[in-house]
Amino acid sequence: MQGFQNHFLIAMPALDDPMFKRSVTYICEHNAEGAMGIVVNHPLNVKVADLLEQLEIAYDAKSPAAGRNVCAGGPVQSDRGFVLHTAKAGYHSSMDLENGLMVTTSKDILIDLTTDRAPDKFILALGYAGWTAGQLEQEIIDNSWLVIPAENHIIFDLTHAEKWQSATATIGIKPWQLTNEAGHA
Repeated sequence: MQGFQNHFLIAMPALDDPMFKRSVTYICEHNAEGAMGIVVNHPLNVKVADLLEQLEIAYDAKSPAAGRNVCAGGPVQSDRGFVLHTAKAGYHSSMDLENGLMVTTSKDILIDLTTDRAPDKFILALGYAGWTAGQLEQEIIDNSWLVIPAENHIIFDLTHAEKWQSATATIGIKPWQLTNEAGHA
């Protein structure tokens, strides 16, 4: 079972790992070797401006982007920045995703985030979520995740607090309807 790229993993209520509780994770890559995703709704107590200042990157403090929260993208390489953004060519270390999205890990995008050269929409995350071959599939079988097609407006246009409920609502499920029990026919 492969092919969860451009899908959300919605954490089921039984998933109580603090990194993933009530999380919405965008799957960037999924193949025979495993999967890689970025949690898009767990804000850190760090603003984009704070991170840029720490990295000694000049920024525009008046830019709305400077005041955005950085997200905890996942437990892997949590000291490394990942920018999930609407497509904009020209950055080093960018990976084209589906649905007009890209993920970029190079420093050159950070220089642009508070300028008019920034991608139209972006989320800056520290770290990512990773799964080894077969691990994600097993977690889905174990009822840890609900898998739905990703929607860009959920990633970029909603508050972090709204994303989990809105993602479940896209398939007609209200959060109180989710159960901790795995379904077996």
